Amino acid sequence: MTRSQRRLISTGSPFEREIGYSRAVVQGDWCVISGVTGYDYATMAMPEGIADQAENCFATLRRVLEEAGFEFEDLIQMRYLITDRALVDQAIPVLGRHLGEIRPAATMMICDLMKPEMKIEIEAAAFRG
Repeated sequence: MTRSQRRLISTGSPFEREIGYSRAVVQGDWCVISGVTGYDYATMAMPEGIADQAENCFATLRRVLEEAGFEFEDLIQMRYLITDRALVDQAIPVLGRHLGEIRPAATMMICDLMKPEMKIEIEAAAFRG
């Protein structure tokens, strides 16, 4: 595969332009998706609760995978970044609802995120080989 066959996906988030990254990179049978937060990237509105933020994350992940030519079921790896251990129990039902049948490999970390309104960020990788 040549570099010219690499495809960059954008959601139009101002962060992509400002920081200099792609929402996703597709190369061959792989799609690697950068951390997605709970913004509605069309309006840059952010819900307050982590469950609603997680729902927005999954909506963005689905749109990106579709644009990249992947199925949601192609997800093989997830990384969840959550700002407070006390919020985990509120996020778990959303994660389970979206991924319970797919069951990709996953890691959850408690950490600070870039903006104070962000409570969750989700990275993903998909493979369709």
